[in-house]
Amino acid sequence: MNLGMPEILVILVVALLIFGPKKLPELGRSLGQSIREFKRGAQEIREELEKSVDVREDKGPEGAREELRPKPVSEAAPSKAPEVSEPQEERKA
Repeated sequence: MNLGMPEILVILVVALLIFGPKKLPELGRSLGQSIREFKRGAQEIREELEKSVDVREDKGPEGAREELRPKPVSEAAPSKAPEVSEPQEERKA
C-alpha cells in the first residue's frame, strides 16, 4: 500500500471536514501517542525474546538445561521395581 502526496492530502481534507479544525490537532496528538506506545511495547517484547534466545544459546549447543539432561547409568537412582529371584524348586513332602 503505497500512499503518495495526493492521497495523503485527500485523507487530510476529509479528516478536516469530518472532525473540524479544533478537534484535528487533538486527534493527531492522540494518534501519535498511541503509535509511540505501540512501538515501545513492540520493542520491549523484541528485547525479551532476544534475551530468551541469548540465554538458551549460552547454555550450550543442545540448548538443554542441566536438570533436563539424562543422568548416566552409574548416577541414576536405583529402580523401585522388585528384584526377581531365581525360581526355587518345590519341595514335595
